[in-house]
Amino acid sequence: CPAPSALRTANGTRICAQLYADDSPYYNECCAGAVLVVDPNSDVPYMPRGWAARISSLVVGNRCELTVWSRAGKKGSSRRFGS
Repeated sequence: CPAPSALRTANGTRICAQLYADDSPYYNECCAGAVLVVDPNSDVPYMPRGWAARISSLVVGNRCELTVWSRAGKKGSSRRFGS
């Protein structure tokens, strides 16, 4: 997985988090497959098509916090992740 401080686009813009579709019990094989990028100050109450219940690993950038909910529309229980 990339280091939290390394989350940047190709042009150097900061990324707040990256969510990955594939995971593995082996650390060097984690953070694989399709990637969903979360920009700073994003507010997305619904997951993009095809991403619901698909994320298996994530990396949150420095000075960012990612809050996820168990149900769509910011309902259900929530959990916060930081770098």
